[in-house]
Amino acid sequence: MKMPPQLQQLFKEMQKIQKKLEEAQKKLEEKTLTVQVGGGMVTVKVNGRQEIISIEIEEELLNPEEKEMLQDLIVAGVNEALKQAKQMVEEELAKITGGLKLPGGFNLPGIF
Repeated sequence: MKMPPQLQQLFKEMQKIQKKLEEAQKKLEEKTLTVQVGGGMVTVKVNGRQEIISIEIEEELLNPEEKEMLQDLIVAGVNEALKQAKQMVEEELAKITGGLKLPGGFNLPGIF
């Protein structure tokens, strides 16, 4: 049974989108974001896979008396870095899909 021309065209378009999504995933893996909190006392670096690459802490926060502040700053920095990484991924996907939200979304291993 032969596929109708419209269905064939749709299938070709989906293949193009899939290829673009794979390219975007590779591109995102190479991108990094750096977030600073507490006036630069804690710096968090995250990649486009939404993985923490590094956390840098100013020496003055390594004082036992500053333990609670340090913990709060690490949490704030990680959360902000992950939020920005997610936004970066969404922006890249919107470029490919034209902002089209497909049911169930995309499942890009390692990104979502």
